[in-house]
Amino acid sequence: MHTKNLISITDFSKEDYLRIMKLAADFERNPNQNLLEGKVVASLFFEPSTRTRLSFETAINRLGGRIVGFSDSSSSSVTKGETLHDTTRMVSNYVDLIVMRHPLEGSARYASQISDVPVINAGDGANQHPTQTLLDMYSIIKTQGRLDNINIFMVGDLKYGRTVHSLLQALSVFEKPIFNFIAPPELAMPVEYKRFLDNKGIRYFEHTEFNDIISEADIIYMTRVQKERFTDPIEYEKVKNVYILRNNMLDNTKSTMKILHPLPRVNEIHPDVDSNPKAYYFTQALNGVYTRQAIISHIMGLK
Repeated sequence: MHTKNLISITDFSKEDYLRIMKLAADFERNPNQNLLEGKVVASLFFEPSTRTRLSFETAINRLGGRIVGFSDSSSSSVTKGETLHDTTRMVSNYVDLIVMRHPLEGSARYASQISDVPVINAGDGANQHPTQTLLDMYSIIKTQGRLDNINIFMVGDLKYGRTVHSLLQALSVFEKPIFNFIAPPELAMPVEYKRFLDNKGIRYFEHTEFNDIISEADIIYMTRVQKERFTDPIEYEKVKNVYILRNNMLDNTKSTMKILHPLPRVNEIHPDVDSNPKAYYFTQALNGVYTRQAIISHIMGLK
């Protein structure tokens, strides 16, 4: 059994983060490197995905590897009642690496304990999305020139948003981050993450409005209110359009400020923001290819 997986962002150290940033920059300069030649990677997506799946598959192709798997669990033996245990055991016999997205929290950790090959968590429910966090960090360091002293505004669904949970934990290892949480009470940052920051002595502030306070932001991290996480459609309707970022709201923000979003967006960023040079979310998605090349190379010891 192997030991090197990426399930939670905390599986990597600060030194690992910085190594991934360096490798990602190398792949951005030279994306086509046949480091995975002769290797097979399983792409197991039990939950719908566009950017994560396609950027992983692009990363694997650019590394010269081959891909097997599924993008819809309805095309797998899960529909016949096969357990995650059996699927993982079976697939790990065939491949050199598993990339997995699953709607249940803890599923990726469970799979990693069964698999004979490394497992990369591509999102498990509302829990973690570590590869998104690493591409977010790469986007921050590219646009701000640093990962220390970042004032980040996290906006929208902070309760179910696995991307903000992972990013909060990762940035906490750098010097003097400041977090501003903007969310309705129904979608506030869970208490365990606030307690995590308290224990580290890291400053954070909570708000329900953000129009008048974003002038201090280095990064505005917008998130979608995730309809699929709500069991009550009425509760979703109450909060789905609570924050909409518009171009005229950016007039007094820092010239170096960038807007990130893990995508897909619904209504939370108005299309009039897209032409603003502070909008970075589409380049952020491109950074996902280089970062995932770096993660695969790091985990498999290829560079």
